[in-house]
Amino acid sequence: MDKAPDLDSLRAWSGIPQPEFVGGNALRLLRGGDELFPAQAAAIDAAIHEVWLATYIFHFDAAGAALAAQLVAAAGRGLRVRVVVDGFGSRASLPWLAQQFDGSGVALAVFRPIDRWYSWLQPGQLRRLHQKLCVVDLDHAFVGGINIIDDRVDLNHGATEQPRLDFAVGLSGPLVQAVAQAARALWTRAQLGDDFGQELLALARSSEPKARLKRLWRGVRMPRSASKAARRGAMGRSRHEQSAGKNPVYAAFVLRDNLRRRRTIERAYVDAIRSAQYQVDLMTPYFYPGHAFRKALRDAAKRGVRVRLLLQGKLDYRIAGMAAQALYAELLGHGVSIYEYMPAYLHAKICVVDESWATVGSSNIDPLSLLLNLEANVIVRDAEFARAVARQFDAAAALSRQVDRHYLDGGVRGVLRRALVAWLAYVYLRVAGATGRY
Repeated sequence: MDKAPDLDSLRAWSGIPQPEFVGGNALRLLRGGDELFPAQAAAIDAAIHEVWLATYIFHFDAAGAALAAQLVAAAGRGLRVRVVVDGFGSRASLPWLAQQFDGSGVALAVFRPIDRWYSWLQPGQLRRLHQKLCVVDLDHAFVGGINIIDDRVDLNHGATEQPRLDFAVGLSGPLVQAVAQAARALWTRAQLGDDFGQELLALARSSEPKARLKRLWRGVRMPRSASKAARRGAMGRSRHEQSAGKNPVYAAFVLRDNLRRRRTIERAYVDAIRSAQYQVDLMTPYFYPGHAFRKALRDAAKRGVRVRLLLQGKLDYRIAGMAAQALYAELLGHGVSIYEYMPAYLHAKICVVDESWATVGSSNIDPLSLLLNLEANVIVRDAEFARAVARQFDAAAALSRQVDRHYLDGGVRGVLRRALVAWLAYVYLRVAGATGRY
């Protein structure tokens, strides 16, 4: 007999927006910078109007230099080029980026810069820009987890023999409009952060402060409705242009920010896992979900769904590995299978459910991504795309080691580890200003 629904849990999620799917899109799964960067470069080289780029890391290696040169060349052709980078993720690269773009026409904005020691004391500094977006001429968009850095370079460990495992989605169609609105809002928010005092002064002196305030709000607002943004993007395009993709599919662009969409990505995951009938495959480098997420995984496994997690085996941050391992006993004890990826560093954030629902994006399954950072995922309802994601998962799992059940007998040491991780997560979230149960 099916278990009655958890009414308290349903009420908790009821006010959180659900993904809004729109059709007529063409999507391509891209593995690593080896596939993303050439596709991005081709789109930028063919651009005739504008390029918007947002990223957490824009590194000063060969991959970063090549993209910077393409952006400068685009600006030299008269295109509007806007780049926003995170002030922490790209902190070491900022002098180099400023030099690359100086006088080129490329406009660079820094999201929450950390240029003074007291910058850390400002509210919200632990909430970072973690999205990776690129939009070209409202025709092409790229969304995923891949930073602007060579696949074989790790910021903490230097050069690596094997490429980092990561994914992005290249897309065209109506959904590009929603991605473009998000990229513009990120750039405007970063610019506003740099010039907030001047903006307030201009607002106070304005002869029409109300109208100026409305324009300002429109500039910083993320797309509230992907379907509305997509319809605006489709206006004026011919039916042939809208259906030109080889296999037009339904997809949603889902954001996590600190205004309206605080838990939208988390809800999308939990809803998909709750509805799973036979398969949930989730790959992420950083894994420490909250109660509702873990319960969804446990319940799926209990009702006979094959639930597989693929996490880091080669750790870039030991505390992140410790956090994930603190949950192994709980999940293994409920029938969840866990694998650790060994060949290289894992940075991919993908999931496939029942070979009909798949997501690729920037959001990890940890408190930073689910409750603090600005994140962006594409969710796809299409069997062909879901099978492509599933094949990548299977290939990675074949190169991974399966975690055995010795974690079930953690003893006192296991209890202490879980308690320590839970306390650290609690303190971090409270310092960052996150409230409520996690």
